[in-house]
Amino acid sequence: MPIYKTRLQRREEIAGGTMAFHLEKPGGFAFKAGQFGDFTLINPVETDAEGNTRGFSLASAPCEGDLMFATRMRDTAFKRVLKTMATGTEVSLDAPYGSFTLHNNSRIPAVFLTGGIGVTPVRSIVLQAAQDSLPHKIFLFDSNRRPEDAAFLDELIEAQEKNPNYTFVGTMTEMEKSDRKWDGETGYITKAMLEKHVGDLKLPIYYLAGPALMVTAMRKTLNSAGVDDDNIRTEEFSGY
Repeated sequence: MPIYKTRLQRREEIAGGTMAFHLEKPGGFAFKAGQFGDFTLINPVETDAEGNTRGFSLASAPCEGDLMFATRMRDTAFKRVLKTMATGTEVSLDAPYGSFTLHNNSRIPAVFLTGGIGVTPVRSIVLQAAQDSLPHKIFLFDSNRRPEDAAFLDELIEAQEKNPNYTFVGTMTEMEKSDRKWDGETGYITKAMLEKHVGDLKLPIYYLAGPALMVTAMRKTLNSAGVDDDNIRTEEFSGY
């Protein structure tokens, strides 16, 4: 796998405590929606025991002109450098990796169950599916505490306008702490919520992405509904 060089183009805050970083797409670089890469800071001004490399999902779709990843901004040396480094700063990219990609059989629905920053690879998949006019039925259940904490929320809602086969179901667990109006679901993702929007829960292939505890809970929910483990794929985001 070749090591690519890329440069920071811009960064933006996309949710509470969450930033997106846009980088140049290196010449000849190709990936599948849902894959990830290892990004390495080159001679950073500070470092710590966690090192200078982090793996991030490629939240940008392959059809987009740049590369983008998003992350919760913890107080680590890596993320302090990431937050303050100058536009044009060069970083190394070892990619692509991962098989958290949409299945080929379009007759089988895809149901994504995400929490927090786990939605990043799904943004790539949803936007690419719309661009390619894929016939797959796609459902995205995205759980956050508040709308203010939900990365790419408006974009993922609006993507339904371009793809009639895609349904977004956002749910908020702490709306009492929010200042934003929300007409969607509330509470944690449950079997009843899934049945309400999906119907027969034994038909789809499921993709679980988020904190380890959430992924474990969702797997238990699906197993109790009769979903076979062969139809469940997972991507855990620990530590961010």
